[in-house]
Order: sequence, then C-alpha cells, then structure tokens
Amino acid sequence: MTTIRIHSLAADELDAQGDALAAIMAQTVGDGAAIGYIQPFSEADGLAFFTTQVFPEVRAGRRKLLIASLDGRTVGSVQLITALPPNQPHRCEVAKMMVAPAARRQGVGRALMQALDEAARSAGKRLITLDTKTGDKAEPLYRAAGFKTAGVIPGFALDPDSQALHATTYMYKAL
Repeated sequence: MTTIRIHSLAADELDAQGDALAAIMAQTVGDGAAIGYIQPFSEADGLAFFTTQVFPEVRAGRRKLLIASLDGRTVGSVQLITALPPNQPHRCEVAKMMVAPAARRQGVGRALMQALDEAARSAGKRLITLDTKTGDKAEPLYRAAGFKTAGVIPGFALDPDSQALHATTYMYKAL
C-alpha cells in the first residue's frame, strides 16, 4: 500500500526540496504539460524557477507551496498564490500543479487539491481560481475537485513543443 503525504513547506524547508521540485518540473514539461514553459526544459531551468520566483514568494508569505510525497519520495507540488490585488482579498490562485509522470493515477493530484482547499480556507480565502490547457489531463481532476468552468480563451499559449497554440480554460471554486 502506498502512502501519500501532503506537506506545506515552511521557509526553512524550501532549499532542501529544490532539486526534487526541479526534477518534477522538468519531467512534467517534458511530458507535455502546459505550465508556462517550452521544451527543452532542464532540471537547472526548474531549479532557477523555484529559487528565483517561487521560494522568495513563499518566504514573503505571498504564496504557499504544497508538496506531495509517495512512500517518502517527493512526487508532486502545487502552489497557492494568496497575495492578490487589494480588491481581491477573498481570492487566491492555483499555480503550477505538477505530479511526476511515474506517480500519476495514484491519487496524488486529488490529495494535493484537497490540501489546497484546506490551505485556502486557513488563509481566509473564499474563492479559488485557476487556468488549465483546454482538454488537458488535469481538467477532469479540477472538475472532480469541484471547479467550474468560467470560460475558454482560444489560442492562449504555445504548447510545450512550440508546434501549436492551445486554448486555456479558466475555472473557479467557491469555498
């Protein structure tokens, strides 16, 4: 039996997880996930993303970083952006939901989304928003987690292989 553990990283735990998170991100982009990056995408690129963009935001208290471990090995993460403009104190955004390809279909994504809801509630948020590539593997996960479609924007971004533009689906969930 596998054990999934979800953990919100504290500031002093970030650097110890950098390499694992970078590896998951490189695998995810390499597998075709549309999370804002183009192939080729290396672990060094992933580490740079986390150390320069994510970790400073977590340390400043503007973002939460949840990690998932499967039998003790880090296999996924999701971010919750809690610091939004002054007219949106009730809202937060999901960013960079990632599960390593080898760990998919084992409940990791579902566990991350449940923990994300709890983190949003504890931050006093009442609305969670996200966007995802229309028709992507993650879209059914978000629907199962209670997210509803707000709309679709065609031609929103390049696919990770740079071969075509894809639409994005904006989704929301009221807590």
